[in-house]
Amino acid sequence: MLEKIESAARQAGQILLSAQDIRNTVTEKEGVGNFVTQYDVKVQQFLREQLLAAFPDAHFVGEEDTVHEDALHGLAFIVDPIDCTANFVRGMNHSAVSIALAQDGELFCGVVYNPYRDELFSANKGQGAFCNGQRISVSSRTLSEGVFCFGTSPYDRSLRARSLKIAGQLMERMQDLRRFGSAALDLTDIACGRVELGFECILQPWDFAAGALILSEAGGIATQLDGSPLTLDRPCSIASGNKKAHAEFLALGLGL
Repeated sequence: MLEKIESAARQAGQILLSAQDIRNTVTEKEGVGNFVTQYDVKVQQFLREQLLAAFPDAHFVGEEDTVHEDALHGLAFIVDPIDCTANFVRGMNHSAVSIALAQDGELFCGVVYNPYRDELFSANKGQGAFCNGQRISVSSRTLSEGVFCFGTSPYDRSLRARSLKIAGQLMERMQDLRRFGSAALDLTDIACGRVELGFECILQPWDFAAGALILSEAGGIATQLDGSPLTLDRPCSIASGNKKAHAEFLALGLGL
């Protein structure tokens, strides 16, 4: 099962690498700076065809669908065809294909592929997490020893002040911050020990589903900012990290 999903992700990544004249294919969706290109649509359609051909009993929850199917019942793919389209449009080479598979709302398979670095992160529930076939794990650094990444919830400007306030408070306690733009790749960076903590005030399930499972299988944890479980049927906040840093973050109450 995982091999088929990995293969589909790698093929989808080639669509990103071969993209041309991207800026002239851009339109905007609801929300400030919420871009979509013809490549988002092309990749999603490719993945829909490939994944449902391999798993005909599943249904498909994709970012670019106008009506989203139920991710909490049955076998469901939760897919972001190009995570961080804004980076993709700007030629920043930091975007990813993200594919999660859930059964009755429980994540059990996840793949995140960054074609620009040819890094394919994957996990089956209970079997560990891997990057290009090599097992990965989170770091053991505490908040004071660590670096954090975060998202600014750019499509909801009402959350910008809150996002920056939390980031400012973490800057007083941690070594530095990073702002990369891709939630899926933030999660995999934490999963392989490059970063200790991440947060965002609101994300869609397709932004975090695959990465959250990979992080969990790498020994980390992802919850909402208040410590409650992530949801797959609606947007929610996220706090992710190795278990030490995550526990320290929750204890500070910065996300409340």
